Amino acid sequence: MFFKKKPKVEAPIDDIGDDDFQEEVLKGHGITVVDFWAPWCGPCRMMAPILNNIAIEFAGRGVRVVKVNTDLAQETALQFEIRSIPTLIFFKDGEPLFQFAGLVPKKVLDRELNTLLGEATA
Repeated sequence: MFFKKKPKVEAPIDDIGDDDFQEEVLKGHGITVVDFWAPWCGPCRMMAPILNNIAIEFAGRGVRVVKVNTDLAQETALQFEIRSIPTLIFFKDGEPLFQFAGLVPKKVLDRELNTLLGEATA
């Protein structure tokens, strides 16, 4: 018996920095989840597949996921007082609503996004 390998779906996640944060997030519409991370951070690497799934599952529902490398976007990290990574900040129509620091389970992210979207959670 042969199994076809499913084609890999590319997560619609943009990497942004100091130069485009305002345009991409603060002037944005809908819900944007901003992942403040760094490539040397173990928990950040563990968070990446969770955010990839979130980006794919919620893409058609008005939710964007963007990543900000704190090593490269130090002004933005300072502006939002990022003290530990990973830190996720949830924005709605350019306004920060709340944040999580550390590794966050997918179930928690699903619940929070469904709440923001006004949908019932299971």
